[in-house]
Amino acid sequence: MMSTRAFAFVLVVCLTLVSARLRSQDVPELRWGGDAEGGAPYVEADASDPSRVVGFDVEIAQLLASGLGRTSRFVQVGFTSIDAAASRGDFDIGLSGIEDTPARRARLAVTVPYYEFREVLTVRSSDKDRYRSLADLRGHRVATLGATLAYDLLVDAEPRDGIIPVTYEDDVHPYSDLLLGRVDAVVLDAILAQRGVRRNSGLINQPAVLAVGHYVGILSMEQSALRDRMNIILRDAMRDGRLERIFRRWEVWNEDQPRLYARVLADSSPHPVPASTLVSSTASAPQTWEAARRYLPALLRAAVITVLLSCLSMALAVITGALIASGRIYGAAPLRVVLTGYVEVIRGTPLLLQLFVLYFGLAAVVQLPAFLAALLGLGLNYAAYESEIYRGALEAVPSGQLDAARTLGFSERQTFLLVRAPQAFRLALAPMTNDFVALLKDSSLVSVITVVELTKETSIFAANIGSWVIPGMMCAAIYLAMSLPLARLARRIERGWRHG
Repeated sequence: MMSTRAFAFVLVVCLTLVSARLRSQDVPELRWGGDAEGGAPYVEADASDPSRVVGFDVEIAQLLASGLGRTSRFVQVGFTSIDAAASRGDFDIGLSGIEDTPARRARLAVTVPYYEFREVLTVRSSDKDRYRSLADLRGHRVATLGATLAYDLLVDAEPRDGIIPVTYEDDVHPYSDLLLGRVDAVVLDAILAQRGVRRNSGLINQPAVLAVGHYVGILSMEQSALRDRMNIILRDAMRDGRLERIFRRWEVWNEDQPRLYARVLADSSPHPVPASTLVSSTASAPQTWEAARRYLPALLRAAVITVLLSCLSMALAVITGALIASGRIYGAAPLRVVLTGYVEVIRGTPLLLQLFVLYFGLAAVVQLPAFLAALLGLGLNYAAYESEIYRGALEAVPSGQLDAARTLGFSERQTFLLVRAPQAFRLALAPMTNDFVALLKDSSLVSVITVVELTKETSIFAANIGSWVIPGMMCAAIYLAMSLPLARLARRIERGWRHG
């Protein structure tokens, strides 16, 4: 039995834990949203403890939480979804290198800017005298991140300078692809550009400033009072040097920040400086429907890419799948083993991983164009699934019919083409149609390798206006316009086969 002393010890430990738990519950949290995929110096997983995040935005969140008498808690959110999540109230404040824009001010409660950045042009060292500005890049591919000031800058320059904007999902691969020659320049803010140059020897940042912007925190409109309290904390941190110490620790402090802080401290309004604007033009906050009208041609162009990519990928999947199915039924034992292994590997690994391997993983061996990599990735992935459909359909044809054909003197080839294949095609038609509709939607994954299809264009549209309602409705309508006629055609073909 437990002794009295042991019992007393256990009781004390339990009471201590309960007391600590109650004290922790008394301290409210400041839930802040960010994207750890953005990496240092903004937000990244701590190398020594991946469960923690570090970065200057992490320290700013802690500064705000301390000033409010709270503890900070990080909420992971994809970068392009931060605005929508903030508007929904999924967290108290969004901090992840978020740019101050007129559109954000129109729909969110935006803090005073706490950092000023410059948009710069990065090129290969061998091209430093050839490409000094966007005007020098006519007809060339220029990379950036979607839904950023840099993206707006490139869209603005596209008709004027004849450049070809290429959007990426992250800020690492634009610079590695620049080094490989897949793009000819990158436009991003100076912090990312300096990190890209450090990681990739052979690149250089041009000195010209393409645009000036500011990083801010974003809250829902209902949290305007909390935003005002945070502005007081940020201004105090500007005065006493706490913000400067944070940025110096992360080696991003420069001569632009004292001038920014002077302007912010001289004006007590929530918006003491203009929102981030392009050097060449002044941005405005467009109405949602006006933005929809402007984005509609881009969505339709992206829909054409989606349809073309889906049709070509499905054609590749059908041909390859038929060959695999035939090999697994009629081939020798070694061939059947190899083909079965291919099917299991493809079906057992994510399509997203396969796209990354094709486009980025094999770049040192063969540099596939983005569209071709997307075509091969989708086609070879769906070929594995198609092969199972065709194999099942071929094996579903009664063996008695095959024996009767052989008795009549048909060769194996004639038996396959005249007896087995037509009946198998009838059985496989419905699942083939379903797979094509699924492929049409899975084509949205190819945006990770810079192919701007319908869903990616919609995502950029939604991020720029801060709402998924209108963009989502437009995207859904276009997808339905593409998939419903296909379903009707498939049903019509099936009815014809049944009557036949």
